Amino acid sequence: MQIWRSAGWPCKDALEIDLLAAQLVALQVSPEGFESLRLTDEGIRTLAVARQRSVRALSTHDRLAAKFAEHLLAAGRIVWRELSLRAVVDGPAPKPPANPLDTAAATAPTGSNSNISSTTQRHSTPLWSEDADTPATRAAANVWRMARPDLFSVRNTTVPAYLQPMVHEVKASRADLLSDLRHDAKRQAYQWLCEECYYVFPAGVAEADEIPEHFGVWVLHGGLDDGDGGRFELLRPARHASCALPFAVWMALCKATPMRSEAELAQAHLGEPGAGDSAAGELLLPPDDSAPPCTEAP
Repeated sequence: MQIWRSAGWPCKDALEIDLLAAQLVALQVSPEGFESLRLTDEGIRTLAVARQRSVRALSTHDRLAAKFAEHLLAAGRIVWRELSLRAVVDGPAPKPPANPLDTAAATAPTGSNSNISSTTQRHSTPLWSEDADTPATRAAANVWRMARPDLFSVRNTTVPAYLQPMVHEVKASRADLLSDLRHDAKRQAYQWLCEECYYVFPAGVAEADEIPEHFGVWVLHGGLDDGDGGRFELLRPARHASCALPFAVWMALCKATPMRSEAELAQAHLGEPGAGDSAAGELLLPPDDSAPPCTEAP
């Protein structure tokens, strides 16, 4: 597959020897003397069979997630799949600690009330606040949770205010959707990580009014295969809430690899227009490892 995607420069490794011996690739030499590899007809057929086998092995959920990821990539967003991110959700409010002086008064033997009164006077200023709505109490009420959104994406922008982080949860069946809706902490974690959160499922799985109103809804009309004419429709936009990505999320994004579309990975053969240029506009080194030619600034 990498030979198919690349410009065909040989690596001169043992794997290429096996491919050449099996006549799955052919060695070509340009008039300038540069060697390149090109898939033979048998190699293309073998690659197609392996790809179809891989597609059949994918679940409906994975295929739907991959199809919607292509939709987001086409809209100019950077997409990650199945990240593991730490998020804050609301937990039960902790009870204020009991006053040890009250506990001592309740358990003290009869006749020791005078000693307790004098002790209470010496400790007239408590070491804790009796107000349950303090910042420390509110912070303790929060619980950290690991969240794994199906699709996490941001805009491809240089302006931090325009990032618009989004989470898209993909559900291939009604049972999967209803099970997810019962987990309030899971939805809170997704909302903490992004500005807009959406559910994505095939048309007919559920109606938009069955989804909590602060979540957006995307539905797929048609099949999952490329030739089925499937298209996505936005039934309801998500409620927007401003969100600044925490540093831990940025670190997770740095460690992960964003998705790339199949169209972005396609490259031309050597000698054809666009050969040697990647979809991202990077300069590839020539076969002799010499420096690439300088390009003029636009």
